[in-house]
Amino acid sequence: MSASAQRQEIILNDNWAFRFSHQVQKHTQRVDLPHTWNGQDAQSGKADYKRGIGNYEKTLYIRPEWKGKRLFLRFDGVNSIANVFVNRKHIGEHRGGYAAFVFEITDQVEYGQKNSLLVRANNAEQLDVMPLVGDFNFYGGIYRDVHLLITEPTCISPLDHASPGVYLVQESVNRNQADVMVKVNLDNKTAAQDVELRVQVNDGAKLISRQTSHVSLASNAALQTQVPISIKKPRLWNGRKDPFMYQVTVELFKGGKLVDSVKQPLGLRYYHTDPDKGFFLNGEHIALKGVCRHQDRAEVGNALRPCHHEEDVALMLEMGVNAVRLAHYPQASYVYDLMDKYGIITWAEIPFVGPGGYADKGFVDQTSFRENGKLQLIELIRQHYNHPAICFWGMFNELKEVGDNPVEYVKELNALSKREDPTRPTTSASNQDGSLNFLTENIAWNRYDGWYGSTPRTLATFLDQTHKKHPQLRIGISEYGAGASIYHQQDSLKQPAPAGWWHPENWQTYYHMENWKIIADRPFVWGTFVWNMFDFGAAHRTEGDRPGINDKGLVTFDRKVRKDAFYFYKANWNKQEPTLYLAEKRCTLRTQPEQTIMAFTTAPEVELFVNNVSQGKQKTDGFATVIWKGVSLQEGENVIRVVTPGKHPLSDQVTVTYSRNPFIQ
Repeated sequence: MSASAQRQEIILNDNWAFRFSHQVQKHTQRVDLPHTWNGQDAQSGKADYKRGIGNYEKTLYIRPEWKGKRLFLRFDGVNSIANVFVNRKHIGEHRGGYAAFVFEITDQVEYGQKNSLLVRANNAEQLDVMPLVGDFNFYGGIYRDVHLLITEPTCISPLDHASPGVYLVQESVNRNQADVMVKVNLDNKTAAQDVELRVQVNDGAKLISRQTSHVSLASNAALQTQVPISIKKPRLWNGRKDPFMYQVTVELFKGGKLVDSVKQPLGLRYYHTDPDKGFFLNGEHIALKGVCRHQDRAEVGNALRPCHHEEDVALMLEMGVNAVRLAHYPQASYVYDLMDKYGIITWAEIPFVGPGGYADKGFVDQTSFRENGKLQLIELIRQHYNHPAICFWGMFNELKEVGDNPVEYVKELNALSKREDPTRPTTSASNQDGSLNFLTENIAWNRYDGWYGSTPRTLATFLDQTHKKHPQLRIGISEYGAGASIYHQQDSLKQPAPAGWWHPENWQTYYHMENWKIIADRPFVWGTFVWNMFDFGAAHRTEGDRPGINDKGLVTFDRKVRKDAFYFYKANWNKQEPTLYLAEKRCTLRTQPEQTIMAFTTAPEVELFVNNVSQGKQKTDGFATVIWKGVSLQEGENVIRVVTPGKHPLSDQVTVTYSRNPFIQ
């Protein structure tokens, strides 16, 4: 339990009884949250994995001393429809699997007694809940935390779409002054009264600003009040360079007594995208070197714990990532906290997802679907409004204009986003021509030049022609990637069939090397995002080294192995950490007598040794790569080693076997 002023919060993750809805004889099993029932069946390549209703029930003792207070249940994420019951009485439904939601249960519980809490989670296919389709798994269950929140009758409201009830609106920010409007939602369930609101800004223990406001609350009423604050010569949140944040504490007093308190981060920054020069943060150009991230991993599905998020972010930081697209849906609040903490520019989006290269559509033109999408957009913005890392709200991914045309609806979503948050620009991820590319303030494309046919050079042609034809368009790359299995090795470079069972790692490496050279040479591209940072589950896929996996990640699904392309980016993006990595170390059986040896490094020069014989030194090219061509191997085992010069040399090596006939050992 944690307490802040008179507010208490209790995590309700332990000891739930779980059964599927078809198990009517109540054969339950104990589970702890986070939990999903698809951690293994969806990841086994079973395309018709379980999609239906799972029942979660637990006993909740409501203390007698809580009578006279207010009780709220907060669910951080239930996929994808949740119906909640207290003592078998229905108290509410939430439709959408990736946002938090809150129900008040003050009048539904029995005080001083054990109460029944039942949640029916439904991940079945729906035509009026986003997303309709997607190249990822739709796990089921209560896969994020559940909280019991206890407040006084007058409180800072948690009921505004599960937001913190405090919005820090950065009305004007520059290096000389920051003007912020603090908007606070108050909720009163007693008689009319006067309250005092105090807003305090701190830099650690140092007080920066304190403002007080007196508010008159009507009986059983809710309102939003505003308190302006200004900071002279602010220290800015400056991405990876200096992700500094102030702390804002909003305190509510009644009769001189503190009755509620909420703390929020305040990262002051200003930024824009330029059609010719790209992204600028606090007046300084930054090349956004980003990745995309799905929220699942091997075995546990999307039922992730804090350590999983921390490991993912640590891998991003190691590689030198400074931007992330959290695809294709809102992710855990803790993930946004980590983005804030480490200064990673973030694209956050709603799950308005098209089918990619598969059947069906991502948009059905019916009122219930349109309203659900708007609700999910409001939830995304209000719940995560105060995160300084979030710089873009994403409206859609890979929609199609044939049939039910989503253009007018996307216009509505874009306008809704600007009403909810005028301070942040919108963007989208497209994969085709059409009107959809001109609706949001920024646009980005999902490009797979050199994987789904063609060659990397077509990416250069596309970018140059699009920029020339539409010079005012702010162009980004929202996805680019190629599949790779660490078990599929070849010592010659051959382009594979993407839908086949052979995904050689060296082709993914070549793909990323060539694509990044093109991207890095075009400053008008406002941001780029590798698809994907990690392999992820996609039950319908039958390719690579096993079914059920999208293997375009730079790191394996279990996070245990960094693929070669990871080290290419690390050497290019992370100049703070000395790197030397010998590529193709997993290709231990060589069939060609002459080999091309390649390494990625932050060093200016590298020397190659084969069986302790120097093959010469090579200068690093402009993309942290050194290559030796025509290197001869002897029959049998060969020790290949690369070394950097200097007092503190780096080295890397591998032992490979060369055989004229690899089938005779």
